[in-house]
Amino acid sequence: MKKISLFGGTGRTGRLFLSQALEKGYSVKALARDPEKINLRHPALEIVGGDVLNADVVAATVEGTDRVVSLFGHVKGSPDWLQTEGTRNIIQAMKRLSVPAIVSLSGGGLPFPEKDRPKFADKLIRTVMKLAVPRVLNDAIRHHEVLAESGLEWVIVRGPRLTDAPRKGAYRVGWVGVNASTKISRADLADFILTQVEDETFIHQMPFVSE
Repeated sequence: MKKISLFGGTGRTGRLFLSQALEKGYSVKALARDPEKINLRHPALEIVGGDVLNADVVAATVEGTDRVVSLFGHVKGSPDWLQTEGTRNIIQAMKRLSVPAIVSLSGGGLPFPEKDRPKFADKLIRTVMKLAVPRVLNDAIRHHEVLAESGLEWVIVRGPRLTDAPRKGAYRVGWVGVNASTKISRADLADFILTQVEDETFIHQMPFVSE
């Protein structure tokens, strides 16, 4: 089984991803600013204390792993370009340590015009995001550009409104406005993200996962 380096394992989706990955037999090396926030203890889990904006700590997290899963995002007080700069650090470490592939998480507001066919409601949501949280959207867009320029294998998983419903293990994988609904549980989103550690179907694409 591949060993995963995980960024964002203390978030609500990240915690579910971490438990599912360990459940399925993966080894995980997880970076956390506050290691105490990871309340799981497991023989296959290694916790690294530090920040994704610290290149040395990021490299220490990536070292010895086979795949990167990046689920970190903005919280109150985050720098404007948190996702972009953190992703740059991860890419730099991946290249130096010959780790070939990364799965990153973003929201449905991040456009993928090659496949998306946004309906009126989708366009409205993006307009609201541009007005209400422009720095988060701009950071997501730039983080995509950084991945696209990296030469690595990458997948950006996008989702709509997230709920705390239990995992069903069944969901739709489409594009914004195409075979998509308006919500998904964090548990099912984590389930799909975990499939992308092995699956090569969506390399260099941004699938949208929903109920």
